[in-house]
Amino acid sequence: MARYRESEAFSEEERLAIELAVEMAKTPTEVPLELTKKLRERFDEAQLVELAAAIAWENYRARFNRVFGVQPVGFSEGAFCALPEHSRQPPPPRGGFTSAAPHRAER
Repeated sequence: MARYRESEAFSEEERLAIELAVEMAKTPTEVPLELTKKLRERFDEAQLVELAAAIAWENYRARFNRVFGVQPVGFSEGAFCALPEHSRQPPPPRGGFTSAAPHRAER
């Protein structure tokens, strides 16, 4: 993730989403105008709202967990997510964003 800008593992849209997440994790949060322009070129309003909400929620959870000292419980110990070499799928058509998220296992 440290070199997401140069990595071929991410699409331009994914790089912009990561950049937005990085900016939103800073305190204070100030998204640069240039990034906002790039985001608006690639995403419509509904997509940006959903993206920002998802990032904000994960930031909230991370900060909440720190307050109470929540530590990992071993679900992913030693695990990692290997990225496929050349199986990148094309991005969805503009205006065709779906909000379907992968289902997570019940705990």
